[in-house]
Amino acid sequence: MTEPLTHTRERLAELAANLRWAWSVEFDVLFRDLDLDLWREVNHNPTAFLAEVKEEKIEARAADPTYHLRLERACLSLRAYLQDERHWASRNAPGLGARPVAYFSAEFGLHESLPVYSGGLGILAGDHLKSCSDLGVPIWGVSILYRQGYFTQHINALGQQEEVYTELDLRRVALQPVRDAAGERASIQVQTHLGSFSIDLWEARVGRAHLLLLDGSRDPSATHREAFTLRLYGGDLRTRILQELILGAGGYRALLSLGLRPGVLHLNEGHSAFAILEAIAQTMEEEGLHFEAASQRVRARTIFTTHTPLPAGHDRFPPELIDECLAPLRQRLGLSREDLLGLGRVQAHDAHEPFCMTVLALRLASRANAVSAMHAHTSRAMWRVLWSAPSPPRTRIGHVTNGVHVPTWIAPEMARFFERHLADDWRARLCRPETWEKIYLTDPIELWDIKSLLKKRLAGFVERRLQARRQRLGAGADPGAALNPGALTIGLARRFVEYKRANLLFAEPDRLARLLSDPARPVQIIFAGKAHPHDDSGKEILRAVCEYSREERFRGRIVVLEDHDMNMARHLVQGCDLWLNAPRRPLEACGTSGQKAVFNATLNCSTLDGWWAEAHDGANGYAFGDGLTHTDTGLQDKRDAVDLFRVLEGQALPEFFERSAEGVPMRWIARIKRALASLAWRYNSDRMVMDYVTRCYLGAAGAQTSEIPPDAG
Repeated sequence: MTEPLTHTRERLAELAANLRWAWSVEFDVLFRDLDLDLWREVNHNPTAFLAEVKEEKIEARAADPTYHLRLERACLSLRAYLQDERHWASRNAPGLGARPVAYFSAEFGLHESLPVYSGGLGILAGDHLKSCSDLGVPIWGVSILYRQGYFTQHINALGQQEEVYTELDLRRVALQPVRDAAGERASIQVQTHLGSFSIDLWEARVGRAHLLLLDGSRDPSATHREAFTLRLYGGDLRTRILQELILGAGGYRALLSLGLRPGVLHLNEGHSAFAILEAIAQTMEEEGLHFEAASQRVRARTIFTTHTPLPAGHDRFPPELIDECLAPLRQRLGLSREDLLGLGRVQAHDAHEPFCMTVLALRLASRANAVSAMHAHTSRAMWRVLWSAPSPPRTRIGHVTNGVHVPTWIAPEMARFFERHLADDWRARLCRPETWEKIYLTDPIELWDIKSLLKKRLAGFVERRLQARRQRLGAGADPGAALNPGALTIGLARRFVEYKRANLLFAEPDRLARLLSDPARPVQIIFAGKAHPHDDSGKEILRAVCEYSREERFRGRIVVLEDHDMNMARHLVQGCDLWLNAPRRPLEACGTSGQKAVFNATLNCSTLDGWWAEAHDGANGYAFGDGLTHTDTGLQDKRDAVDLFRVLEGQALPEFFERSAEGVPMRWIARIKRALASLAWRYNSDRMVMDYVTRCYLGAAGAQTSEIPPDAG
């Protein structure tokens, strides 16, 4: 191997080793320029790419002075980013440096090539970690390394979802095994009533942040391997509680084994609530305290974020599983069986009530928050019974509204547009409202030209996806027709679950057909999303949408894409004109896909639920449903469908198709500008992390052990 070739490969490997490339076009394009087809084939994974790219491809670029200069600059940029200590956290949260935040989540969506996520919860966790990196907030994410991830979705010729599981090749992802001082693989032991087993540790470097992943695949017990290392949200209740024991208790033990003593425990949903119990046990053992005193110390530094507004979405376990899996931990805590079970019950002494992870977290955290203002109201109503119980928790549920990590989701063309018209350093000024006021001065033609380019790119992506499905299904298959670049393109890409109502427009199929088929105002809809493998009603909604898409009146106007992932999500939020979200109010926690759309000049159309209930001002997008609910969900759905058609027919379509002499929809562009000016500064994950730091983390890290800090909500 020649010296220039070796040097180039070493520099590319340096970039590939840190997931900073997942949100840097500067790094991404260096791999793309070597072999675009291979880059797409390996799902934009630099580690897999370098394992497969032909030497002559690298050699040709190694001899190119321009490419060499770009590569050197990228490596210098990465090193400067990692070493720079002049960041937001150094000025605003220096106290977190010695004792970092430990952020526990059952899933992390960092990039499509690392499939340890299923949807919104994981994407939010990934965006949180990335913004912590950008802001310099010391943080360790903690999760499980699922060897088969969630699942790859195939949709067969009948529109039925098929789940395909593929083993993750750890040699081809940006993970490194954690090693101890002797250079041996680091591991921890986790005990249950059934025995002890070993968990290996892996690390992903996420810019300046870290993600610690727990892996039980080397354990000789097939039962343990099935439980802990194969599938996210798979298996039965025993599988779920064992995974949550690993995530929470095992995750906390793993951090301590690395010499890390977190000053803040942040639990992203109730799956990881056992971390609190492990932290209490460790405190008791280290400081000779009884349970009550130790729990007060741990409570002071624990934050709990709740997400799901549905009662069925909160994990509940029968007492016998708690006995089986937590007996060793209970003994360390010095608790009776009844006292431990009572921590996870609304009515502590009700022997018939199951153990709820959310109740455990609410009882033992000093701060609890929902993820939007409306979600906080819903959550407080859901758990009001806790406050009327004999031993209420000492916290209330406030809110920190979610945001999205802008560099991960924004189209490069939009980023350059902001550089030209807002500021060269607009990213550093992202959370300042005055930054976005300049958007009103921009040329509508320029903005429309960018949007048209993004739509063409989306059309090419959709055609590639449809062609791949056509080849998989075989000759004669009809996966759908190509997009019309001139049509109003509506995107609806969410998890297929009943309350999200992906099928709301089909409440009046004839009216929908008329809306889509007007040659003067062509409209097309792209559907994407997965149903949980055990959610038969969600699968049926998907099948029904697929069946409609095959009808002649909808052919070429409705497209259903399979295997929704982060890559597809980027293309959709960047290329669609209108982002449709139809949750049945008030069941949406936040709904961050619409926030991603904002930064890509894609307008939102949603019920007044989640973040849109606090963000919509009448001019920065569209809303339907009038904020009304009904005890009869069938009636609510029918009423919302009628109002959605009213908004589309009477507002969205006229504004989109009314054009200036230059062919620009001026009223549509005015809404886009209003959306950017009113929403972009607030609904991003930098602002979200700043809120967590100033309202939660600093108080938790600096709390006096003798008292409970005030609620941050």
